[in-house]
Amino acid sequence: MQCKQCKGKLEVARSCRRLRMRCRKCGTEYQIHEVASELDNDTIAVLERYTVLIYD
Repeated sequence: MQCKQCKGKLEVARSCRRLRMRCRKCGTEYQIHEVASELDNDTIAVLERYTVLIYD
């Protein structure tokens, strides 16, 4: 997945109570629902490891 701002690679960023997608290059964070339509198979496989996704 690519960042909408700088085209850097997005990775799953997990903190205590939330999951976000964070750009490795510029640090921009996206909520899962903001990029849900663009998820690739590798990212989906990572997200499937979590039992609950909360959209905040």
